[in-house]
Amino acid sequence: MIKVDDLHKSFGDVKAVRGVSFAAADGRITGLLGPNGAGKSTTLRVLYTVLKPDTGTATIDGIDVLNDGLKARGRIGTLPHGAGLYPHLSARENITYYARLYAMDPDTIDESVQKIIDQLEINDFADRRSKGFSQGQRTKVALARSLVHGPQNIILDEPSNGLDVMATRALRDVIRQLKAAGKCVLFSSHVMQEVAALCDEIVIIAEGQVALHDTPDGIRNVTSCDDLEDAFVKAIHTVEPAA
Repeated sequence: MIKVDDLHKSFGDVKAVRGVSFAAADGRITGLLGPNGAGKSTTLRVLYTVLKPDTGTATIDGIDVLNDGLKARGRIGTLPHGAGLYPHLSARENITYYARLYAMDPDTIDESVQKIIDQLEINDFADRRSKGFSQGQRTKVALARSLVHGPQNIILDEPSNGLDVMATRALRDVIRQLKAAGKCVLFSSHVMQEVAALCDEIVIIAEGQVALHDTPDGIRNVTSCDDLEDAFVKAIHTVEPAA
C-alpha cells in the first residue's frame, strides 16, 4: 500500500504540490489524473525517493520514503516518464543490470529475467541492442526493469505516452495482471480513456491539490456528470489557483 500525507513541494515561486494526501491500496489500480503541471509527476517523484518534499510524508508498505529511502525503493517498481535505456546494452542486459542494482540473489537473476521477458513478450528482441528500438519496445523493456525484482508496489508515470494502439492494449493487459496478482498499481495520466478503462479509484489533482478522490462511479455521482471527462473538468475547476 502507498500512502501520501499532506505533501508540499515548491520550486522557487512555483507551488507544484500543495497538501496532497491519498492512499492507494493493494489489489487495486489507482490513477492520478490531472492537467499538465497539476503536480502528478512531482508527487510520484517523491514516492520513488528522487525528490524530497518541503513538508509532509509518504510511506510504501509502512516504510517512510524520507527516513528509509533504500528500504522503500526495494518495495517499489518505477517507470518514470521518459525512462531511457542503455542504448549499447541488449534488452536482456538492461533488465539484468537492474536486477543486480536491486541486489537480487545472483543465482536467481537469469531465471527472473527470462520470466519477465516471457511475461512481457520481449523474446523477439531480447538479445538485440536497445539502440533503435521502437517506443513500444523501449517501454516494455523499461517496464521489465521495474518488475524484475517482483515489487509489491508499481508506480507508472504516463506509461502509454507515445505508444500505438496495440502497444497500449498490451500495456493495459500487463497492468490488469499486476492487479490480479494483488499488487498496488499507481499511475499518472492525462488520458481519460486510459483512466476509465483501468482504474478502480481516481485521484484528480489540479493546481497541486487533490480536487476529488473516489471511484469512477463515485466521481460521476459527486459531480452529477454521466461522462467522466465532464466530471473531470468540473472537479478541477473547484480548486483555487496557487497564490
